[in-house]
Amino acid sequence: MHFKWIVTVAAMLSLGSATMANAAGIDGQWARGDGNAKVRIAPCGSNICATNTWIKPGTPSEKAGDILTMTIKPVSDGGYSGTAFDPQRNLTYKISVSVKGDTMTTRGCVLAGLLCKDVNWSRIN
Repeated sequence: MHFKWIVTVAAMLSLGSATMANAAGIDGQWARGDGNAKVRIAPCGSNICATNTWIKPGTPSEKAGDILTMTIKPVSDGGYSGTAFDPQRNLTYKISVSVKGDTMTTRGCVLAGLLCKDVNWSRIN
């Protein structure tokens, strides 16, 4: 299971039903709190995609260019919830995202929500 990558990008990562106005807070470049990844979150068709733009060398399950496609909806001011699809692994995850200014927290869950992990992000200006 490549749960770490999913949570990483989960960022982002995850917004198919959200409009561009709703997604404005999540769009942009983000650095993962552990320093192991950077992602770009942007619209891709009717969804939002989190694309790895940089991965720390030696990270075995992730690579630059990997994409996580998110179908999420706004649930509160700066909060989003929905699913994220990882085409590299053909897996779908439950995801929630909270954006407050230049910080973001993603929560990715697998196994019907029994196994979850939070990841903190900082906006790259």
